[in-house]
Amino acid sequence: MSNDQNISTERIPADHIGMLIASIVMAVLAWVGLYVLVTTQQPRIGGQLWLFFVLLSTAVSCTVLPFVRYFNVRLTPVQRELPPSGVIVRQSVWVGLYAAICAWLQIPRVLSLPAATLLAVAFIGVEVFLRAREGSNVQR
Repeated sequence: MSNDQNISTERIPADHIGMLIASIVMAVLAWVGLYVLVTTQQPRIGGQLWLFFVLLSTAVSCTVLPFVRYFNVRLTPVQRELPPSGVIVRQSVWVGLYAAICAWLQIPRVLSLPAATLLAVAFIGVEVFLRAREGSNVQR
């Protein structure tokens, strides 16, 4: 076994494995729930609308979580520890929240490319500041 293979197998924390398994299960359930909701219910303002946004946010968040983890693993230097699973979940929730807000803004037809871009930049900015704050707390 080469040195590269040792590094890759050692860099998978147990909480990341559990997070990935939970993400896959929740993504499947949320996408199935979203499909059933869209195909069986009339579009009404009320419970169905809120359920749609909850399921959409959950489905998108859980679907992108493995990709967010992959990017965190690839972009974290070898000498540093991987971000904890809470950080990866938070970043995935940002993506799900972004999708739900864009869907919400599309209802009255106010979603535009500048609005979507500004919203994405705002979420990225908040995450950058949160990561910088976490980094400064670790060094103390």
